[in-house]
Amino acid sequence: MNITERFLNYVKFDTQSAEESQTVPSTSKQLIFAEYLRDELKAEGFADVEMDEQGYIYATLKANTKKEIPTIGFISHYDTSPDCSGKDVKPRIVKEYDGGDIVLSEGIVSSPKKFPELLAHKGEDLIVTDGHTLLGADDKAGIAEIVQAMCWLRDHDEIKHGDIRMGFNPDEEIGMGAHLFNVEKFGCQWAYTIDGGDLGDLEYENFNAAAAKININGVSVHPGFAKGKMVNASMLATELAGMMPADERPETTEGYEGFYHLLGIESNTEHAKMSYIIRDHDRKKFEDRKKFIVSVVDKMNEKYGEGTVEIAVNDQYYNMKEKIDPNMHVIDIVLKAMELCGVPPKVQPIRGGTDGAQLSFKGLPCPNIFTGGVNFHGPYEFVSIQVMEKAMQTVVKICELTAGYND
Repeated sequence: MNITERFLNYVKFDTQSAEESQTVPSTSKQLIFAEYLRDELKAEGFADVEMDEQGYIYATLKANTKKEIPTIGFISHYDTSPDCSGKDVKPRIVKEYDGGDIVLSEGIVSSPKKFPELLAHKGEDLIVTDGHTLLGADDKAGIAEIVQAMCWLRDHDEIKHGDIRMGFNPDEEIGMGAHLFNVEKFGCQWAYTIDGGDLGDLEYENFNAAAAKININGVSVHPGFAKGKMVNASMLATELAGMMPADERPETTEGYEGFYHLLGIESNTEHAKMSYIIRDHDRKKFEDRKKFIVSVVDKMNEKYGEGTVEIAVNDQYYNMKEKIDPNMHVIDIVLKAMELCGVPPKVQPIRGGTDGAQLSFKGLPCPNIFTGGVNFHGPYEFVSIQVMEKAMQTVVKICELTAGYND
């Protein structure tokens, strides 16, 4: 089976996760794919294949040498985004893309005028959708690349390597993928998530992240008799939002710039709820941002009375760079692998988070490598077959180079 066939098999499965769910995995349909993948890994002859009740899958390609080599791992998630349907995906291969418009379905066109990133793949074979669902390259392309790389190494015994672990998990798209990942059972000295974007993407910096939940307690009085008595919680919510820096929002920032993002407001006269997320790559600036939003609440309480506004700030994840910097050999190996595979590296910060960030803080240094997918989470998603093959080759080369790590 080649990598394209493997990927097309995977996207037949609807594995959309659900934010509102309280179960693990968040949707039972994810387990249907997990069972399929578990059985495929067994059929391919890998060792230690197991799946726990929550759908976390672990497997091993055993070492083919007695040489002492670090055990490394590769990880991908199999859920797809709640943002767009992943049911009845109808992929199509556009052979030798000519750089023009791609008609996905009647009236639905993927055009380089809107998506200029298409032009970087002129002459390549692109897998696209029919314009009604996402494709699922995030992250089934990553799974296909890992499994294909392990099969290649299994069949090429001349390439010496140590034990290589595979890990596949649910619910990454809702921020829960790493929560129940068993790092101790995985047993690796370091690992890589294969969950990045286009050719050459290498990410080992991400946001520090926190969530702020704000409750505003108003006083409801008949509007005809409200003077000096009413405290309109809805108006206080808009006032508080106006005290936040207007130039530090997602829509006004890029690169390493952090932000405050108002996710939503639920309000009436008597009560309002506000939900913010706080992001910054720099740990000190991150801590300062949390202090600032608390100071805004304090000012509101000074004006309207203690207890009028309440806030709870909870950290979500941290910048993996803190854990990667002392282990830069993990990055050096990837950069060398990309060079040997003819892949120009694009090292850039993630304006978000990954399972790898959480895993890094659980003791498993875990940067993120490209899969080849583009325009994730929507019907214009596509992946280049040639870039998928490059990702697979990069994984193989990482394993080969790691075998010389102790030399």
